Amino acid sequence: MPSDAKTLEHARLDLERFVPYKLSVLSNRVSDAIARLYSDRFGLTIPEWRIMAVLGQTSGLSARDVAVRTAMDKVQVSRAVASLVEAKRVIREVDESDARVSRLSLSARGRAIYDEIAPLALHLEDVLLGALTKEERRDLDAIMGKLAARIGKLDVIPG
Repeated sequence: MPSDAKTLEHARLDLERFVPYKLSVLSNRVSDAIARLYSDRFGLTIPEWRIMAVLGQTSGLSARDVAVRTAMDKVQVSRAVASLVEAKRVIREVDESDARVSRLSLSARGRAIYDEIAPLALHLEDVLLGALTKEERRDLDAIMGKLAARIGKLDVIPG
């Protein structure tokens, strides 16, 4: 057995030091904090808000495009889109060049909600990042970019 495989076999996972776990917990806490800004007032779930946030930035995306941009699975996106369409917050239109594809955009109602929530979310980000210096913010952004670029290599499992 190669020494790397032997080391992995006897490794102990300390969640308090395990970066993927810490990132997940932090992400969940930030999402929950933002959700408190809109869930009661607008009856939105976290997946619904993520879709609205993406469509608020880029209109005319397909559900597949939304899934890629939000890193949510297709079923989760499909359910959230259906709910948003039913609530008349998102408009679904058939793509003119490919009838198999639907294009999504915020309705006037959806845009009004987005315009109300976005500044609150940005304020929450400012409060969160207020714990960091300007240099630390820049470094954090660079680090997150490096980790995002590296994520595709995580499918390589030694053994």
